[in-house]
Amino acid sequence: MSVRPVVITGEPVLHRVAARVERFDAELATLVQDMFDTMDAAHGVGLAAPQIGVGLRVYVYDMANEDGVAPRGVVVNPILTVSRIPEGRADKDSESEGCLSFPGEHFPLKRAEFAHVSGFDAAGQPLEFDATGWFARCMQHEFDHLNGRLYVDRLEDRYHRKARKLAKANGWGVAGLSWLPGVDPDPFGHDSSEGECDCGQDHGDPGHRHPES
Repeated sequence: MSVRPVVITGEPVLHRVAARVERFDAELATLVQDMFDTMDAAHGVGLAAPQIGVGLRVYVYDMANEDGVAPRGVVVNPILTVSRIPEGRADKDSESEGCLSFPGEHFPLKRAEFAHVSGFDAAGQPLEFDATGWFARCMQHEFDHLNGRLYVDRLEDRYHRKARKLAKANGWGVAGLSWLPGVDPDPFGHDSSEGECDCGQDHGDPGHRHPES
């Protein structure tokens, strides 16, 4: 198993709808393990297959939650049903997201507070659960990746314009760009040896969440 490069916005696979998984075999098992390894090396809470250049409907996650769901898992061919997104502007302090494929940045975004998730595990067994709060946000973020959307595509106008300017300034928006977790400098400034990250929360706290996925 191995850590794979995370592709950056502009890579075509990130901007098209991913294909359904048809075979639950050893190749899929290897992909899922590589996704977990890559997510862990990147200090993320979620990772979708398109983010490592694979156009399949698979995502993994690692997030403590209050919904009675195992904090670490994989969803294959997911279906999401969400509640209505609250009105109003997103709060920078409590509703900001980050994305490993738009590295080093955070922007506020309104999301639904509830998501019902169904799909399959890596062995092809059906699964189903409800997610609330930040766990629901993570599920929506990863599901968007499978439909060719990054969270920055959903931002309100003023933040969307800022994100576009940042992408242009960084030379993103073209194919062939990536970064390798654990080898390249961490774009979000995480330092696992110190036990904390740039969000300022203690990693020993079971409620700690990295915002990037």
